[in-house]
Amino acid sequence: MESIDLLKIAAAVLALIIAIVGHEIMHGFVAYMYGDTTAKNAGRLSINPISHVDLVGTILVPAAMYFLPMLLTGESGFLFGWAKPVPINMRAVLDRGGYNAAMQVDLAGIVYNFTMAAIASVFILGMTQPTNADSLMYVFVYLFVFQLLIINVVLGVFNLLPIPQFDGAHFIMHLSLKYKINSVAEFFYKNERYGIIIVLIILMTPLKNYLLLMPVQTILSLLLS
Repeated sequence: MESIDLLKIAAAVLALIIAIVGHEIMHGFVAYMYGDTTAKNAGRLSINPISHVDLVGTILVPAAMYFLPMLLTGESGFLFGWAKPVPINMRAVLDRGGYNAAMQVDLAGIVYNFTMAAIASVFILGMTQPTNADSLMYVFVYLFVFQLLIINVVLGVFNLLPIPQFDGAHFIMHLSLKYKINSVAEFFYKNERYGIIIVLIILMTPLKNYLLLMPVQTILSLLLS
């Protein structure tokens, strides 16, 4: 494997760690601001990635999404994954801030991802595309910033989808409870166990083109215009 390929993989892995770990920390941090110390007490506000690793979301899914296309077509795939969810005592959040606070907790990770993507876009627009004359360090930094942009947009878009267990669904649940539309919240609650199955169906079928890749391309075009 060439050195440039190793740099691409290292840059992508580092960008993924920053994207998914920061995503989960922000959920816990906003909950902490509303009096919930669960994540803090569990050591989940730490930037240590080991405490956030999920076997499926942090290791198996990213590896499959990145390397399987290489085996089939010779082209690397995009890197995607998630960290172990931060424990949150939503009752404590609701007691302090009501459903508006709960929705802020739900969206905290998404806001983080889009903020990181916006910051990365500013840097990438100020950088020149690497050439053979550039150092490996510059190539790595460019690849890292580029991957940070793409991965954060992908995670932000994905988590907006109303998939049970994920942020978009949690937001809709709390929004519906706020306006006393309990049937919607009950629907998502009863189907949480199917969340991972829905995720795998989306990622392994053409659905990803419409639900994930098209919105991602649109947002990237806006950020890089």
